[in-house]
Amino acid sequence: MSLKEGISLRELESIQGGMAQFYTPQSSDETMLVEVPSGTIDELFVHHYQTDQLLVVRGSFILVALHNKRYHYIPLSEYNPQVVTIPPGVPHGAINLSSEGCVMVNAVLRHGESHPLDYRPMKPPFPYNLKKISYLLEELYELKLKAKNKVLQEV
Repeated sequence: MSLKEGISLRELESIQGGMAQFYTPQSSDETMLVEVPSGTIDELFVHHYQTDQLLVVRGSFILVALHNKRYHYIPLSEYNPQVVTIPPGVPHGAINLSSEGCVMVNAVLRHGESHPLDYRPMKPPFPYNLKKISYLLEELYELKLKAKNKVLQEV
């Protein structure tokens, strides 16, 4: 699913091997483990020569991306393994209003040396839509409940 030119969201393919589920790895130049604490409302930041490939492995959060003076809110959760790809030049940030921290893997693709302004917070040009974010978080919570119920039924 393409959210705008260059930003994409893709479900991971997997195979079952005994009790383990194996997911397709992401090619990268560098792999980072990133934690987004509960109660986080990040300011935006941008990378000039880096593509992020984010996969949530524990918890959930809302990725905010700014394009054409409009926010795009992208809910990501461990219960729906997907990779979101954020190309260079796209302002983005994280929102985690849940009571649990979120852990994700960022399979970074480097396109050159880091820019001095990379990772520097940018004040959002207008407020985030917290009502929409709350709605998306409720959907993630329902997804979590469905996944837990499925596990209980299988036991």
